[in-house]
Amino acid sequence: MTHPTKQSFLSTWLSLLWLTVVPLLYSFYGILNHPTEHVYSLVTDLDRLTPFVPSFIIPYVLWYPFIASVLIGLAFKDRTAYYRTLLALCGGLILSYIVYALFQTAVHRPDNLAQTGVINHLVWLVYSNDQPFNCFPSIHVLTSYLMLRGAMVFGRTIRWAVTAMSIVIIASTLLVKQHVLADVVGGILAGELLYRSAGIAVSYLRGHRNRLPLKGGERHVSAE
Repeated sequence: MTHPTKQSFLSTWLSLLWLTVVPLLYSFYGILNHPTEHVYSLVTDLDRLTPFVPSFIIPYVLWYPFIASVLIGLAFKDRTAYYRTLLALCGGLILSYIVYALFQTAVHRPDNLAQTGVINHLVWLVYSNDQPFNCFPSIHVLTSYLMLRGAMVFGRTIRWAVTAMSIVIIASTLLVKQHVLADVVGGILAGELLYRSAGIAVSYLRGHRNRLPLKGGERHVSAE
């Protein structure tokens, strides 16, 4: 049985520094979260039939620690899966921002939301800090789907827990009227495309690194 060395632990902790890229990219969200000259609506009759369930604001806001927890767990479990998922996430943010800039959409929020109760206050807090724009594709959905895909390297219990939480968060985007069905579909499709692309990119970079010449003309030989 092998045990992780101090060097491997240090390397893992250093790899977590790449997580700082995420809040840096996310800072651009607010710049685009306002109406442009043309704002489109992707609302369908099915969206109008979807109920508003204020209690789902809880998993909606738990998205923040959820994403961070899964990425940190991946860094310690499987570094390749960590870099693949993180790269896909960063690519997803950039892709979403490009779409927001070119094709701004909006959602209609409830007009009769009560202003009493902890849950309703939490909904109001989210609504007041996030304008009803930057909808397609949903970043909540895209990133939650990526966590679901990345979590396949974990054991059964953690894998199913991450999958369940991802599904609940995706459902919450509809049930608190932050997104519509098209935003969810777009987020999942974008997430799958980016996860596959990130896998190709990470494999290429690993292969390139293993082919780099060493001193004396020797080369790294891949163990895969």
